[in-house]
Amino acid sequence: MIVAQGIDAWLTTKRGLAGRSLGFVPTMGNLHAGHAALLARARQECDTVLLSVFVNPTQFDDPDDLARYPRTLEPDLALARSAGVDHVLLPTAAELYPDGYTYKVQESAVSTVLCGASRPGHFDGVLSVVMKLLQIAQLGGDPAAQRLYMGEKDWQQLTLVRGMVDAFFLPWTVVGCPTVREADGLAMSSRNSRLTAERRALAPLLAKTLREAPDADAARAALETAGFRVDYLEDRVLGAAPPGAMRRFAAAFLDEVRLIDNVALG
Repeated sequence: MIVAQGIDAWLTTKRGLAGRSLGFVPTMGNLHAGHAALLARARQECDTVLLSVFVNPTQFDDPDDLARYPRTLEPDLALARSAGVDHVLLPTAAELYPDGYTYKVQESAVSTVLCGASRPGHFDGVLSVVMKLLQIAQLGGDPAAQRLYMGEKDWQQLTLVRGMVDAFFLPWTVVGCPTVREADGLAMSSRNSRLTAERRALAPLLAKTLREAPDADAARAALETAGFRVDYLEDRVLGAAPPGAMRRFAAAFLDEVRLIDNVALG
């Protein structure tokens, strides 16, 4: 496994990879089994697997949340090796934002609801950094040979990235991978490590309630009664989904830890 400390090191390395298919998994680190599943899918389908680790400051609306985000590079590299990753890209903020983030990618519909309504600017930061990383990572111009792997837990993010790739004719195929869950049903997330033991025991109720409640209002009431502070809970079709592809989306806090999840309905 080759670790590129910075963009220039990766650009030098990738010159020798021409003609190979590429599977790319961008992350903010603190990797877990959900990330491992993305990497395994990429390993199965592509000649070369690239992982990036970068805690992106522009997608945080709360500076304290950014400061608390876990940074676990050595364990992350160990997981990457065990998953068969070929290359790891470790860019810096100065490299990715030489303009000071005066240029950005914005979307005006899907990004305004759910997480976008309660986290202003969040998806501007997500789309901007993903756009930059895709430009840096790409080996060629064949979308079939360049695959971006993202999890369905962040369904809104996945929808927006797919839309951006289509809108800007980017030579990538976006592959959505099923949410990986703990044995008790909690969707795996880097934020789960910040839950206290008591809150961790309560957290699986989020997914259970989304699946079992008869409607969104009943789900919200059940979670609030259990001790969650609900940010949003809605049933909706998001993005260019096929007819009837209704999903239930939720974000809820346990203390200061914000959890998100979604499930298909019907």
